[in-house]
Amino acid sequence: MSKVAWLSVGEVARRSGVAVSTLHFYEARSLLSSERSAGNQRRYRRDALRRVAFIRTAQALGISLAEIAEALAELPEQRTPTKADWTRLSSRWRTSLDLRIANLQALRDKLDGCIGCGCLSLRACKLYNPGDDLGSGGPGPRRLLGRGP
Repeated sequence: MSKVAWLSVGEVARRSGVAVSTLHFYEARSLLSSERSAGNQRRYRRDALRRVAFIRTAQALGISLAEIAEALAELPEQRTPTKADWTRLSSRWRTSLDLRIANLQALRDKLDGCIGCGCLSLRACKLYNPGDDLGSGGPGPRRLLGRGP
């Protein structure tokens, strides 16, 4: 292994801004791969830095590690995602993100009143939800999720 092509786990952690334990976690989840040196130390290819950046960016968007792993598994031989890969892989996350955005906007717009869950204001909920009618519809914030009257 040449020094030009390979980075130690510490170097990848320092340059990517994630903890060594996070790199190990990603590796255990098959999000990242390393090879072992003659001294049995982990060595990562330089493109692991871009792969970690891809993972962190997807996580920042609220994409689960399971969804990220599924997307990365489509790339041959642990290849680092290209811009075209990001466009293709991220397009499937758009619907999920749009739904999350809509739910957050609804929550934001209703923060000053009752959202039908009983936790913000008993006085207001008695007006909006007399007799706890929403409770018969199941658990969770019924009005926020569009499942209440």
